[in-house]
Amino acid sequence: SVSVRLSSAAKLHQQKLESSNDTSTDAPEESPKNGAVAGTPSSAVSLSTGSSELKLLRVLQTLNSLCIEFAHDENAKSDGYSAEFASLCQSIDLESLWNQLSLCLRMVSVLEGVTNFSALDDNEEDNNDDDNETDNNNEDALTGESGKKLQNSVAGLITRFLPAIEAFFMANASSTSETPDSTETEEADTENKRLVQFVAGNKVLLNALLRSNQNLLEKGLKAMVKMPKCRPFLDFDVKRQWFKTQVRRLRQQANRRHGSLRLNLRRKYVFEDSFHAFNHRSAEELRGRLQITFVDEEGVDAGGLSREFFAILAKEMFNPNYALFMSTEDGCTFQPNPNSSINIDHLRYFRFVGRIVGKAVVDGFLLDAHFTRSLYKHMLGIKPTHNDMQAIDPDYYKNLQMILQHNLEDIGLELTFSTEDHSFGRSKTIDLIPNGRNIIVTEERKEEYVNLVCQHRMTTAIEKQIKAYLEGFHDMVDTDLISIFNAKELELLISGMPDIDIDDLKRNTNYNGYRPADREIEWFWNIMFSLSRSEKAAFLQFVTGSAKVPLAGFSELQGMRGIQQFSINKVNGSQGALMSAHTCFNALDLPVYKSEEEMKEKLLYAISEGAGGFLFA
Repeated sequence: SVSVRLSSAAKLHQQKLESSNDTSTDAPEESPKNGAVAGTPSSAVSLSTGSSELKLLRVLQTLNSLCIEFAHDENAKSDGYSAEFASLCQSIDLESLWNQLSLCLRMVSVLEGVTNFSALDDNEEDNNDDDNETDNNNEDALTGESGKKLQNSVAGLITRFLPAIEAFFMANASSTSETPDSTETEEADTENKRLVQFVAGNKVLLNALLRSNQNLLEKGLKAMVKMPKCRPFLDFDVKRQWFKTQVRRLRQQANRRHGSLRLNLRRKYVFEDSFHAFNHRSAEELRGRLQITFVDEEGVDAGGLSREFFAILAKEMFNPNYALFMSTEDGCTFQPNPNSSINIDHLRYFRFVGRIVGKAVVDGFLLDAHFTRSLYKHMLGIKPTHNDMQAIDPDYYKNLQMILQHNLEDIGLELTFSTEDHSFGRSKTIDLIPNGRNIIVTEERKEEYVNLVCQHRMTTAIEKQIKAYLEGFHDMVDTDLISIFNAKELELLISGMPDIDIDDLKRNTNYNGYRPADREIEWFWNIMFSLSRSEKAAFLQFVTGSAKVPLAGFSELQGMRGIQQFSINKVNGSQGALMSAHTCFNALDLPVYKSEEEMKEKLLYAISEGAGGFLFA
């Protein structure tokens, strides 16, 4: 009856849309983004909570608890599912119930404007293509270009089906748990495919549920995190919130055991002092709350000094004098230097850098550090492909593409399964396979050659460096936690948004003593919009202690009291004075100036001269 009522509501909704379009042909109307249908508020459809679904969920939960209690397999207790429970679920025929649940959720999608009513019949075909479109879907979720994020559906119909959704996950995810034999059975493969298709087809609604109740990822919907095939359908902000919750618990445990991590550093030797301090502490100790002080400076770390600490380290780790990293052709990203052994302690330094990056990630600090895509993949335990070579050396990648796209004889190439290494003025031949220098690359094996030569440059040649770096990184960030992200998302997690949106900063600014319409404020924003990209980054560094934008934009700018938006404070009785900043409060003290030109002169001077050191206003 629920599906019938929803179907009628969806048809009525579609008829209203069609009649509205027919009567408004003379008046231009802005269409929804990406062709999405404008939704009818789901709260307009009233449905009572289904007691039958709640009873089914409780029965399944009780059965699962009993099976786990009497299970002898420790994996079952840790995973939350047992093989016996999976067998019970497969013996119960709930197929018609799951079909009705899927149909109801499709109707909710229509009412919420996620899809068109006419698209419902094509939904099954779309689901079959989801595996091929995983990367595109995930990129849409990352960049926010899909235009299909619900704002209030959780308060409406979708929660009506939460018990049934949880029951579906319990019944189908149980057979996908990593028990010795279950993943090899035909039944488990069927359940696995059904669960992935369900998540793919309802990803927008499920993400809306998770935004409302993050605890579901640890309870009823935990399969969306545990199953690698389901993770791509989680939106980035949902993943990030889950990740923050997990690492916060670990940090709280470390604080109770070891207290805060207090470092007193010499400003001129921050990298070296931090290197020795980190190497003499265990990973558990390093998870504590960071407290930074600089020698002979009176600053109290309420967040600003820690941001400055990470900003300094992010710059120094790429210092050529340490020979740890080398830049790619575009000069914007870095990968481990294969010749880093010229630095005797290079592996210990790589482990230190890995710990620094991991510490910044778990503490929520952004680093002005961009690595190659292949290194991000190594951090996630993913094998790089030859396509990742494009960002490292575009010309070399073009040559490899030419090899793949043309006949070797036609382009006059005679290759062997070897490569040349030119280091310290010496040339050395390296075999890609045993005796590779004497084995000719044929047309049939050229793809293997391309993969091997790329694997050498991105992995084998820097294997020791990557191993040391990952050892340090995983000291701070558990592999199971970070693996929820893909390479693009990991870069965002580490480095934040690449561009500084002044419009977003303006929308999230508070004024003390000034009003938005005051001429000084108008001058200030005119100046901000006129700054170059590097000047905008320098200004952000000046007022917040970091040149990076928070992942969710300036609305989530962090200060000593948690989220603390940027503020502009009027300074009375100091006309023409130099402006100053309070990085712990994300605040700018702005005196009164005679003209816009004078204000710009003072601002540029402040951000250039006040970029380093802890200064009191």
